[in-house]
Amino acid sequence: MEFENNIPIYIQVINQIKKDIITGKLPMGAKLPSTRELAVLYHINPNTAGRVYKEMELQNMCYTKRGLGTFVTEDAAVFKALRESMAQEFISNFVKEMQDLGYSKEELLAEVSAKF
Repeated sequence: MEFENNIPIYIQVINQIKKDIITGKLPMGAKLPSTRELAVLYHINPNTAGRVYKEMELQNMCYTKRGLGTFVTEDAAVFKALRESMAQEFISNFVKEMQDLGYSKEELLAEVSAKF
């Protein structure tokens, strides 16, 4: 994974894990890699990997079982909220970029319709 300079690395890793959860690569209840394994997998500092899981737990995306590891949430409501929030973020960014290019609402909708 190549990281963007303008977004903190831990957020980029969280976003990638969110995508993996939403797309089913990481099903609900799946065991996540240890923090050391995550650090190796993403070529990040182990402290950054720890921060990834800490932030994910704060967002209820995962939970830790002492001595067993960290697991993807099994809460369907959290999964649905993740999917919706990520979709809204993508749509907002897309619309803003298209507006910056001078597209009207009608032109934007026509472009999207042509691609579907």
